[in-house]
Amino acid sequence: MARMHTRRRGSSSSDKPVADEPPEWSDVDADDVEARIVELAEQGYEPSQIGMKLRDEGVKGTPVPNVKLATGKKVTTVLEEHDADADLPEDLRNLMERAVRLREHMEENPQDAQNKRALQNTESKIRRLVKYYRGGKLDEDFTYSYDVAVELLE
Repeated sequence: MARMHTRRRGSSSSDKPVADEPPEWSDVDADDVEARIVELAEQGYEPSQIGMKLRDEGVKGTPVPNVKLATGKKVTTVLEEHDADADLPEDLRNLMERAVRLREHMEENPQDAQNKRALQNTESKIRRLVKYYRGGKLDEDFTYSYDVAVELLE
């Protein structure tokens, strides 16, 4: 598959091994994993960071290699069930933060053509994601603009 904003091909990567159940060395209770996920979310961690924390630190000293195998649910599903999910999806939030940083850089350095293109590409990705999330995780009338991004990220 090709990259989104370049003409280069993507790089291949390895696949995760197929597994139906958690490994026998990781015998963690699903309720303990869910409680730890909610606790980490309240501390301000994003879902991807929660997964890495559980992989590295684990629950009560036992690592959790895969949350979905341990609990039967994804991290975001657990957060939605416990009303601890964020107001914006993580990928959209990260792109908005990047766009705000690029826009501030462009105000200081208007001659920077590479970052101007990077800002255009990032805002294009944001608009595409907003269209994807609209009606589900975002309001039906949500539209992206720099002012809206600054307001949401504060």
